[in-house]
Amino acid sequence: MLLFSASDKGGTGRSVTSANLAYRRALSGDDVCYLDFDFGSPTAAAVFDVPRVVRGVTSGGLHSYLQGDVPEPMLVDVWADTEHEALRTRPLGSGRMVLLPGDSGGGEFALGHDTVGRCVSLLQRLEEEYDLVMVDLSAGRSYAVDMVLAATAQPGLAELTSRWLVFHRWTRQHVIAASGLVYGDRGILAAGVGHGHDGDELREAIRFVRAAVPDPEAVPWNQVPAAQVSWMRKCDEQLMDLAARLDAADSRRLGTVPLEPVLQWREVLITDEDADSGVANTATRDALVELAGKLTLDEEWGER
Repeated sequence: MLLFSASDKGGTGRSVTSANLAYRRALSGDDVCYLDFDFGSPTAAAVFDVPRVVRGVTSGGLHSYLQGDVPEPMLVDVWADTEHEALRTRPLGSGRMVLLPGDSGGGEFALGHDTVGRCVSLLQRLEEEYDLVMVDLSAGRSYAVDMVLAATAQPGLAELTSRWLVFHRWTRQHVIAASGLVYGDRGILAAGVGHGHDGDELREAIRFVRAAVPDPEAVPWNQVPAAQVSWMRKCDEQLMDLAARLDAADSRRLGTVPLEPVLQWREVLITDEDADSGVANTATRDALVELAGKLTLDEEWGER
């Protein structure tokens, strides 16, 4: 399966959440491949704690491959190359976990027939080799988003299962922006249809992910002054109404990940050691495990 992670703005938790889901799938035994298509800022390696490619690579990355400068992009074995102590020894029963980094300072680049063709070839080969291929896309209506929409409409990829996660923070601006990214005149749906996708099928492949959502009923928010709790509840209701009006509120919920200080302050993988030691909340670890498992289940994904 191909899973694309998108967002209209930066700072939505797109990369750190996607990386944690990839990690959990690898721990469950799946072979997982993670592509850093955030061409303007290819820094996904920082989440996996692979210092030698933390800002991308000097040559041979995804930029180089897609522009035809190298025959194959560099592939990084996260288990072998990470400096994260808890990941240095690949757990028994886990699957492969590899990262395809971008080029440092590569930036966005315009599309062409050859570029899309290389993207099709790459995604086809990776989908055959790995159980899950996760693609972390540049924020906004980027060339990266347009490229994968063009690629997945081509013969060889069109019949494969592709799903989209659109990340946004729980604020008025972010909800409006996320809805625009999907439904706008130059959004994912319009661009996808322009490249040959069936609009209804593409829409059913998209789910919205709300990041950094405080729960007024849970600690510590329910311990603030009563006036603040009342204000938070009102804001939450207004945002729920806005999301519903903009069709950015799914009727079916895949899962909920609690607010986690470790993810807020350090964009890292939440390991079992983090949860067992109390550094991270066990509820966060458990929620990531559950959500990672549901992403590829048709009965869980369901219809919107």
